[in-house]
Amino acid sequence: MNFSFDARSSDLPLVEFIWRTQSDQPGTFMSTAESNWEMVITRQKGKTWLTVRGPETKASLAPVPAEAEFFGIAFKMGTFMPHLPVRALVGRGINLPEANSSAFWMDGAAWEFPTFENADTFVRRMMRQEMLVTDPVVEAVLQNHPHDWSIRTVRRRFVQATGLTHKAIQQIGRAKEAVALLKQGRPILDVVYETGYFDQAHMTKSLKHFLGQTPAQILKVSQPNQ
Repeated sequence: MNFSFDARSSDLPLVEFIWRTQSDQPGTFMSTAESNWEMVITRQKGKTWLTVRGPETKASLAPVPAEAEFFGIAFKMGTFMPHLPVRALVGRGINLPEANSSAFWMDGAAWEFPTFENADTFVRRMMRQEMLVTDPVVEAVLQNHPHDWSIRTVRRRFVQATGLTHKAIQQIGRAKEAVALLKQGRPILDVVYETGYFDQAHMTKSLKHFLGQTPAQILKVSQPNQ
């Protein structure tokens, strides 16, 4: 099943991007590894619910309900909710309890379901109430700023703020970089070298694990007429 995603950026420093899509028929799609966690709002047959989805460490087939609308807020790495640790959400999602047809419960208060258009206002409210925080250690390491923190401290802070180790985030990022280069038509062996894989077999295993496709499959899709 293929989706047509509509995405937009946000001026808020804690938001990576905001997206939306919809489904007609039930089916499945390949959910790829993601380092970011997100909030996803689903509307189907008059019902609405909000799911907090943690980062994904591998590709997997995910079910898609029929005749549903989805929109999501993907948060930047290092941003997390203190009352709902990201490390407990890796590879899974939880639905927040419904307060009524137009609201849900979060941290003891009723919140109106956001929309694609007012998502920034929703996140600003979370920021004002200190329900979203950013770990400066994670932010500094991701931006390659010099530091004197120990390996143990960096690992602990990454797991707390992102649910993942820094190494896992780098592996997912490298796989995505390889896919981007392959879609540009770059030869497989050149991509292996540029992204730092040991050899072609190493890259193939990585892309299959994180993104659910081999380099050959990616090339075939991106260059269907060749």
